Amino acid sequence: MLQLPDSWVWDFWFADDGQQHHLFFLYASRALHDPDRRHLRASVGHAVSTDLSTWKRLPDAIVRSDAPAHDDTATWTGSVVRAPNGLWHMFYTGATIRDGGLVQSIGLATSNDLITWRKHPDNPIVRADARWYERLQDGTWFDEAWRDPWVFEDPDGDGWHMLITARANHGALDDRGVIGHAHSRDLTTWEVLPPLSQPGAGFGQLEVLHCELLDGRPVILFSCLRGQLSAARQVTGSTGGIWTMTADRLTGPFDPSTARQLTDDSLYVGRLVQHRNGRWVMLAFYNTGPDGQFVGEISDPIPVEMTEHGLTLTDVPPARRS
Repeated sequence: MLQLPDSWVWDFWFADDGQQHHLFFLYASRALHDPDRRHLRASVGHAVSTDLSTWKRLPDAIVRSDAPAHDDTATWTGSVVRAPNGLWHMFYTGATIRDGGLVQSIGLATSNDLITWRKHPDNPIVRADARWYERLQDGTWFDEAWRDPWVFEDPDGDGWHMLITARANHGALDDRGVIGHAHSRDLTTWEVLPPLSQPGAGFGQLEVLHCELLDGRPVILFSCLRGQLSAARQVTGSTGGIWTMTADRLTGPFDPSTARQLTDDSLYVGRLVQHRNGRWVMLAFYNTGPDGQFVGEISDPIPVEMTEHGLTLTDVPPARRS
């Protein structure tokens, strides 16, 4: 478990160098007192482990830029991949306040050793395209949702794909959450494409998308809290939490209306990672405790298995106290 006595920890992502698992995570000081203030104070921390349970903290990876910049308010969730030439690429969310609202876009940083990161001079490298996606000026949502890039290599060798938390520019206002999509052949120049899902699936947003092949089956994880579910889903009594679905291909299309709720809101942001023994596990962060207060710690590995119904947790950890 990753627990920082002086900071809250929440969204996170992994890189595997073959010897150690590298964990990159958002954190902010508990001296803020109110955990809701953490989002605009977030930095990207870094820790390593050989067993996914015991972590050694390393120097921070990236922090927000000086204004004006696409990430001059905060640096948020991302993913890391390694290019064929060995250079590590971190794709991350940059947030900036513009016209009284929060605009999100995707930045790039690179590293030779996963320790020292340098931001790309042409950041942001991916912005929401108004042909398909809602923008801040539409005035329909509390921010411009274009974040949490999940990048993976095309299964057929056709470059790289990026899945993005996004909102369509049409449909019911509380039900526009879609899986944004971009494609690249060199990890630097990206083409924004239409979403890989349709609005109307019951989600205002699908946060921290993550896809993997388990037992040869594409598995998708995303998160959504109750307050961002559509009104129709809220009447079913869902608390929100981590959701899962399967697809025919890692590159979609996806149908979030088929998603099953994997956890309640005590856990959030599910990430699948493979142990050295080959077994897949899920980590998440502890979101709310029994008292309803924010916790802000990253869990130990949670065993998973694939069944006829899709991904299943075999041992759900108890809720943590704040």
